[in-house]
Amino acid sequence: MSNVEKLRHPQFKNTPERPSGRKPDWIRVKAPTSPAYGETKRLMKKLNLTTVCEEAACPNIGECWAQKHATVMILGDTCTRACAFCNVITGKPGPVDMLEPENVGIMALKTGLKHMVITSVDRDDLADGGADQFAQCISKVHEMAPGTTVEVLTPDFRDKEGAQEIVIAAKPDVFNHNLETVPRLYQTIRPGSRYFTSLRLLQKAKELDPEIFTKSGIMVGLGETKEEVVQVMDDLRSADVDFMTIGQYLQPTLRHATIDRYVTPDEFVEYEKIAYSKGFLKVSASPLTRSSYHADEDFAALRQARLEKLGT
Repeated sequence: MSNVEKLRHPQFKNTPERPSGRKPDWIRVKAPTSPAYGETKRLMKKLNLTTVCEEAACPNIGECWAQKHATVMILGDTCTRACAFCNVITGKPGPVDMLEPENVGIMALKTGLKHMVITSVDRDDLADGGADQFAQCISKVHEMAPGTTVEVLTPDFRDKEGAQEIVIAAKPDVFNHNLETVPRLYQTIRPGSRYFTSLRLLQKAKELDPEIFTKSGIMVGLGETKEEVVQVMDDLRSADVDFMTIGQYLQPTLRHATIDRYVTPDEFVEYEKIAYSKGFLKVSASPLTRSSYHADEDFAALRQARLEKLGT
């Protein structure tokens, strides 16, 4: 059978279970065109700030930037690791920008954000993995925009002694570290990291500050099974994690890991119900869910859920 015949044959019809270049309707988004999107882009450029929204080719950039919600990616735009799912450049990073914390604070002030997310590339070349830069950025936001709550989405700092303590001591409101996928797929999807190191990082955050909210997320559509996803939920609850996100993996380029399948919206609803039954305070599960998507609204819901749990 020729390739043309295959394309016409029902057996080879493109479906969510047999992905092609065309995304299903539920995963498509509009191109960013709003004036507020342009304003946010200009502000980031003026402050010499990098955003994970651009570097990771986030599908929600148009919606978020229209509301002036941008996730700052500190410590440069070059990562020392090469995860199979990530669109961020891999290579030898440049020097740390000492003005970055001040500019992050200015961004929080000028945008009037109620909740700000700060993430970074992996910086295994630094003695503390970049922990001090995280702490300085958190402190500047607290100082310059005291009404803004801060969420950090950190790397694992290569398990460097004292690194996580530096970040937690700066008092972020949310400590987020993504597991990204199920343990079985780490070797191919996240070869520079270790599942149980990441899990322990999340658990330790609560030990260092029992009042902090902890959060983690995974991508689906990489070849994981439902049973494996549920096991990750159990592992996160064992580590006392409060908030879980589950989103569809989207292949950035042909050189990245391929999509095994598009998970349907109904399956995401089921995952959300299962996760809530495990005891998470907040769950966000949908095809377009990302760690920072609707982070401000989710933080408000997370805080309210804790109050209700405490009966206040």
